[in-house]
Formats: sequence, C-alpha cells, structure tokens
Amino acid sequence: MSKTEGWFARYVDTLQSRGWFKFVSKYIVVPYWIWRAPKPKLPGGPRVSPQPSDNIQRMMNLIMPLKDPSPIGRATAVSVVAQNVDEIFAGLDNVGTVHFARFLLLDDKLCMISAYDGDFSNYIRDFIVTVGSVFDEIMTQIDGGDDLIPTEHNVEKFIEWVHEHDLFQAPDYPTHMFALQDEAIGREPNKPPHMIQSLPRDLILQLHANPNISLGGGYRSYPGFTAAQVRDKFGVGW
Repeated sequence: MSKTEGWFARYVDTLQSRGWFKFVSKYIVVPYWIWRAPKPKLPGGPRVSPQPSDNIQRMMNLIMPLKDPSPIGRATAVSVVAQNVDEIFAGLDNVGTVHFARFLLLDDKLCMISAYDGDFSNYIRDFIVTVGSVFDEIMTQIDGGDDLIPTEHNVEKFIEWVHEHDLFQAPDYPTHMFALQDEAIGREPNKPPHMIQSLPRDLILQLHANPNISLGGGYRSYPGFTAAQVRDKFGVGW
C-alpha cells in the first residue's frame, strides 16, 4: 500500500477484510452484478494458437458427471475403469501424441486428465479410433453417456461433448480474460479498452459462470539436463 494514498483510499483497501463488507458483497453486490452484467460460460480446453510452442503438451481436464453418484455407483465406475485401463493406456500409446493420462474420482465426477500434442479434435478422433469401443464401457457410467454410445458412430457429437466437459483454462495473464469475454459475446476484443480496476469483478463474475477452471495452461518444458545430471557434472550431490 502506498504511503501517499489518502485516508479514503487506504480505507477502501481494507474493505475486503471487513466482515460487514464480505456479507454485503456475497448477498447484495455480487448478485447484483451477476444480474447486471452476467458473463457467458467460456469453453473448455486449450485455445487455438499459431505459436508452435503452444501446441505441445496441451492439457485436457475432462470432468464427467457420474450417472449414479452413490457410493455403489462410484465404486462401479472405479471398477469399470480398472477393468479397462490397460487397454485404454495401450490405445493412448497408439495415438502417439499423448504425454500422460490418468483418471481421478472427485466426489460425484470421474475425471480424465491428459497432456497431448496438436489439435484437440484430432486428438479425440484418434482416441476414438484406438480405444473408442473400450471407452464406451466407461461412458455407461456417465450421466448423458448413453447418448454417445457407440462413440465411433457419434464422433462429432462426442468431440463436442468432451469440449463442453473439458475445464475452461484461465489465461496465464489475467488481463487476457477481458478479450475472451468480449469474443464470447461477439464483441471486438478490448474495444473500448477495459479498465484494469474492473478485473477483480469480472473474474468473480466469470467464476460464477465457470465454477471450476484450470489455472492457466500449465508448465511445459523439455529440459536438456536433469538437476541430478548437472550436480553430477559439477561434482555436487546429496
């Protein structure tokens, strides 16, 4: 906080920590802005980029709601994954562009997290070709999954479904959120320019539209040497 700020500016800076302001914000201010300036739900998955470096190790965070979220239903989903996971991972080997993939069970959702190279739609098409028939068994446990089975006969529909259930990836630079919000409503990005002071409010409103998000595109690198190799060359180790 700058010492040159006036008393009112300093007081405003403390509002977010005051109980009465938190109450007013939660029950009055935020609902008002949700009504006054709602934000569209932004699509999931990585965005198209002309930069080659942005098209490697792209993240997919597929969040699939379970058809039966009870303990029995969750156990059944785990069992189905366990019975088919070897074939799925073998199929991902055949896709050839996947760096890693894993399944998570979070509350009432089955999640598949993966990193791949190249175009999203091509990745899903290759995925269906190699493991579609096996993945169909998992889709029997997913809410709305029956409409996509067999996936090999519903390729475009399945791609759209995956895209809708892939987490929105927040931009690495917060101010880029403005452009994404503008594009979603058909407005030319940053025309007119947004006030930086409105960023916290717009972020809060976006989190209302997209409650679950991926924080940025993640760290990607192909290091030439490991830390252990560097230590070995310098004769330093533990």
